[in-house]
Amino acid sequence: MYGELLLKWLNSPVVDAATKKELKEIQSDAKEVESRFLAPLTFGTGGLRGVLGAGINRMNRYTVRHATQGLANLILKQGDAVCDRGVVVGYDCRNGSAEFAREVCRVLVANGIRAYRFDELRPTPEVSFAIRELGCIAGVNITASHNPKEYNGYKAYWEDGAQLDLEQAEVVYNAIQSTDIFEDVKVASEAEAAAQTVLLGRDFDEKFLEQVMTQQINREVVSQQADMAIVYTPFHGTGYRLVPEVLKRAGFRNVTCVPEQMVLDGNFPTVASPNPENKEGFTLAMRLADQVAADFIIGTDPDADRLGVVVRNETGEFVALTGNQTGVILLDYVLRARQEQGTLPANACAIKTIVTSEMAARVCEKYGVTLMNVLTGFKFIGEKIKEFEQTGEYSYVFGYEESYGYLTGTYARDKDGVAASLLIAEVAAWYRSKSMTLWQALQALYAEYGWHREVTVNIAMPGLDGMKKTAALMASLRKNVPQVVAGQKVMQFFDLEQGAMGLPRSNVVYYALEDRSVVVVRPSGTEPKVKVYFMVSGTSGTEADRKAAALKEDFFRLANI
Repeated sequence: MYGELLLKWLNSPVVDAATKKELKEIQSDAKEVESRFLAPLTFGTGGLRGVLGAGINRMNRYTVRHATQGLANLILKQGDAVCDRGVVVGYDCRNGSAEFAREVCRVLVANGIRAYRFDELRPTPEVSFAIRELGCIAGVNITASHNPKEYNGYKAYWEDGAQLDLEQAEVVYNAIQSTDIFEDVKVASEAEAAAQTVLLGRDFDEKFLEQVMTQQINREVVSQQADMAIVYTPFHGTGYRLVPEVLKRAGFRNVTCVPEQMVLDGNFPTVASPNPENKEGFTLAMRLADQVAADFIIGTDPDADRLGVVVRNETGEFVALTGNQTGVILLDYVLRARQEQGTLPANACAIKTIVTSEMAARVCEKYGVTLMNVLTGFKFIGEKIKEFEQTGEYSYVFGYEESYGYLTGTYARDKDGVAASLLIAEVAAWYRSKSMTLWQALQALYAEYGWHREVTVNIAMPGLDGMKKTAALMASLRKNVPQVVAGQKVMQFFDLEQGAMGLPRSNVVYYALEDRSVVVVRPSGTEPKVKVYFMVSGTSGTEADRKAAALKEDFFRLANI
């Protein structure tokens, strides 16, 4: 079967010579052939993501075209009138990204759909913003976010600027499954697509930056702390222009960028992985921070939607904040500052994902702000923003997820590392005006709201039987629900696959314990692994660490993991 698919590619007049050469080189390797042709890349609400290479289970121009034809089918179902509204296409610094963006436009044009494409790489949030600004029906961004260099991906958005919902993604996925990757895909010539594609230049950045700058809350405190030393790294990616620019416009005069990582490069030569979650990636930044006596370091991932922050602790050692820690610092500051300025709406609402720290609930309780939980994925935060605009029941003030994504405004419907960089710098300036560092600020928040700890464990499910192992594990967890874990009663068990917590159906199980600890288990949507989240709190950091370790150990014992 897999050999037949390989021969189909080798014999197709559509496939280019370089791709055929790559396939001929692996033709005698049965396992490699199976890996590449086992099944098409799964198209979900997060779009596509996979290793670069030839085959239906890889990211290449043909799988990108196939996905785009599926998206075009979804658009065409809305009627001819929406085609002229168009689709915005963006891309990041990764290998193949610019080429894939052009291929998207070729398919759109061939289907009679107007195409807008950025003339060079741009941050993901700017693509989300552009959809709304231009009144487009959809958008595509070619990026694999913070994945290693071997990967690329395809994020698809709808007219509200948020990623496709479950039903829309299913339409695209079914189209991929039921159509031929070559014969059923319409592709315009490069010349025709270039002639009919509207290019978006740097003048469009001004529209985006104007909205980002409105997220600044306290310009005066920035002016007072304008000399605060900041180091920034874009990890070779799309934040390289706009993040330094917004910091400059905000009033920060002492920003130093890591020169080696300001170079756009999809091979990410200075880091093992361009992930701002990993402290190791900040090695050059930390060295530079010592040289310029910087107070803290900001890093954005290749498509600049995620923000990582490195600070100095009480001994001067660099510590990488988790997404939960950065998020709660930002949340507390936004609510505090807006309350002090009298701009916090009476119906204010903050949003977090179900796997994000419960510390957010304590913060919102203090300020009298409603907190909502949504499924993992920033698109669900975007959906709530849209709902609030339609109903007027709540006013959105802040949303975040533990995976380093934050959004204050409603100009975009995806996480924004550009605006988050601006905001965390302002927060640092405010605390500096109180003679406090960001590390000291975090300790003060723990002292006020309780010492919270979050531990995430990734259980790898590699290989061809990984999906079966994942399904077996989730079925076992649903069948064998413990009454007590680590000495705490399980007060509530939610199986989101059956519908629970007022959330859409999802392959997630959620345990709420009597001491307000939480355990969540879900398969990853983009990688072959199952993620287990433990969230606890205590009266001290030591107690919280102990509780987290005990909860993890006993849960794994009970679940036979």
